[in-house]
Amino acid sequence: MHLGESLEISLTAIRANKLRSALTLLGIIIGVMTIISMQSLITGLRNSVKEQVSVLGANVFQVQKYPAVRTGDMSKYRNRKNLTVEEAETVRKYVTAASAVGAEVWTFGREIRHKNKKTLPNIHVAGATPEFLENNSYELAAGRFITYQDVDYNRRVAVLGVDVVNRLFPFEYPLQKEIKIEGQRYEVVGLFAKAGSVLGNTRDNRVVIPITAFEKQFGKERSINITVQAKTPQLYNVAMEQTIGVLRAVRKVPPGEENDFEIRTNEAFIDFFDNITRYVRIVAIAIASISLLVAGVGIMNIMLVSVTERTREIGIRKSIGAKRRDIMWQFLIEAVVLSELGGLIGIVLGLGIGKLVEVLTPIPADVPFWTVVLGLLFTSLVGLIFGVYPASKAASLDPIEALRYE
Repeated sequence: MHLGESLEISLTAIRANKLRSALTLLGIIIGVMTIISMQSLITGLRNSVKEQVSVLGANVFQVQKYPAVRTGDMSKYRNRKNLTVEEAETVRKYVTAASAVGAEVWTFGREIRHKNKKTLPNIHVAGATPEFLENNSYELAAGRFITYQDVDYNRRVAVLGVDVVNRLFPFEYPLQKEIKIEGQRYEVVGLFAKAGSVLGNTRDNRVVIPITAFEKQFGKERSINITVQAKTPQLYNVAMEQTIGVLRAVRKVPPGEENDFEIRTNEAFIDFFDNITRYVRIVAIAIASISLLVAGVGIMNIMLVSVTERTREIGIRKSIGAKRRDIMWQFLIEAVVLSELGGLIGIVLGLGIGKLVEVLTPIPADVPFWTVVLGLLFTSLVGLIFGVYPASKAASLDPIEALRYE
């Protein structure tokens, strides 16, 4: 019997028992739908997170006092010595694999004023060196950024983010205008281009001033962040190793003890996200596995019923020359077709759920091709495994006894 003929007979048998087939396919549909929808949402979310958290520039890593993701007991990190501007200058001097080393320090929840207008008390103010712009992937829309002359002479100049500009200067051009940061006057010399958000947090509610002006106004008790840009991608790890070595020496970290500072990279957030979603993937696979197991039992049951119903047909086919393997392959193909049909429906529904969530929420959906292939392979395997016993039973029927069956 040809494969095409076997497929036609299989589809005819499924159409003849639509309700029974549909109920049998339910487990496979749920299992495959779960895998496809969950994997598409997790992959889409991961790609979105990867794009959003890449806030550091190309070949850039950051040194800071605290880890990028803060969980658990933080007392260990609070007791560390602050990173200082002097340490950043030492890194700039001795890390030969770096092309740009910057220093920045932050304060949050500040209010900015211009004449009778003011922002909400939610503005992030950074004191920075000129490397801030490139090392943090910001671009200018107008004006200029902070220079080393601004830093050396403690000039009170500022560069504003889009949200601050929209709030304070809705009807006038901001450059060369004066703003007040907590009562201190600053001249606006530059405007950032729109930077968007990172994990729902806007990067446009920022004001950047020279780091010397920042420390004069807000004090030097804060720990700074040091941003390091490697000369080339190939020197990235070398620059990181050199930076660690220089800081360990400057901060007098004894050999064998762990660093008393953290290295933050864009990849650190991705690794953290992957660790969280790993358990979600495991749960999704577990649910899908249970559904497929139940579906497999259902397929075996419906195939046994089919063998019983078609006993006389099997007897007739054997009596006119059908071999044992022909009968076995016929029922195996029928089991696989039944399983694959459920898999295809599950894939379509899984894709539909992913797209529906993408439309209704900010969560994107991105279906990895391997999940579709894996879903079809698993459903085929379920059909083969659970179709073997009914197919073997059908193939082993005695043709004479089968013909007598009523």
